[in-house]
Amino acid sequence: MQEYLLEFEQVYYTYPGAQESALNGLTLKIPSGKRCALIGQNGCGKTTLFLLANGLYKPDSGIVRWRSEPLSYNRNDLSNLRQKVGLVFQDPEQQLVASTVEEDISYGLCNLGLPEPEIKDRVEQALVEFELTALAERPVHHLSLGQKKRVSIADVMVLHPELLVLDEPTAYLDVKHTRNLIATLKRIHRDGTTLLMATHDLDLVYRWADWVFVMDKGQLMLEGKPQDVFSQRTLLEELELGVPLIYEMLFDGLSAEEGVIIERVRQRILQLFRNFS
Repeated sequence: MQEYLLEFEQVYYTYPGAQESALNGLTLKIPSGKRCALIGQNGCGKTTLFLLANGLYKPDSGIVRWRSEPLSYNRNDLSNLRQKVGLVFQDPEQQLVASTVEEDISYGLCNLGLPEPEIKDRVEQALVEFELTALAERPVHHLSLGQKKRVSIADVMVLHPELLVLDEPTAYLDVKHTRNLIATLKRIHRDGTTLLMATHDLDLVYRWADWVFVMDKGQLMLEGKPQDVFSQRTLLEELELGVPLIYEMLFDGLSAEEGVIIERVRQRILQLFRNFS
């Protein structure tokens, strides 16, 4: 039976002074152990969902649950939640707060009041895991964008979250840094962390995600496996999203039966690629 880490039930949220709600009765469940992608036009509510997931915002109405329990918004409970739900912003400048890489990674651990030896061990482990050892004493403002994104993920993963939420993590990255980032996320997922990524890169979604959510105007419009979601081409085009290029090349003009055969071949190729990568 599928377990769910985070659940939104009829959640509404409106920003102060806004004319329209950012979330309009959103109901959505994030399955444990999956690589989930969240797609939708700018302004569909993705970032608002993430800020509610991390407890930075509180819904106007509706319920947000963590492992079936409604969130409590007192200080201690929110601190515990933010260790379990790690949020990585699109712009790493919003997340990097200390002078050097090493200090930045230790920041969250220090706020938790952990013993100094444990902080040192965790930081050293994170520096190794995210290939940041050579940059440990580098000022964060001297880093490249790709390096800053890697540090921002290390900042979160040093807390050992169960769910890692990433807002447009590949935005503004070149091909090399995008590949490195995806390899990092693959390792994080393999080690047991559930992933939820918001992205406009439909080709990445198609080859990377286990489960896809489609949002529009603060509501969940569609969800399912990538091949099932992208088969709903008419709806996706109405939402001005379209389909991945690879999907269009493979399936355009095929019958349903032919599409099933091509999809099975695609799944087999992806599985072989994952086994050897």
